[in-house]
Amino acid sequence: MAESIESRVQKALDQIRPQIQADGGDIDFVAVEGNKLKVRLRGACGTCPMAAFTLKQGVERIVKSKVPEISEVESVE
Repeated sequence: MAESIESRVQKALDQIRPQIQADGGDIDFVAVEGNKLKVRLRGACGTCPMAAFTLKQGVERIVKSKVPEISEVESVE
């Protein structure tokens, strides 16, 4: 049986998490709604001015490469 989108997203986030944690933050899976992934940035990443860049150029790029069904990653509170 094929892995669910959520399971594949979690694996992609697990790949990214050590780099985010190294900068004093973390990332939580919130939901997949349609083709949009919702995540929550915590710790230093929640208030970092570079968070939007990290989200789009880091998290979104990697998640989309691992889970092509995802077309956008959005940070929620």
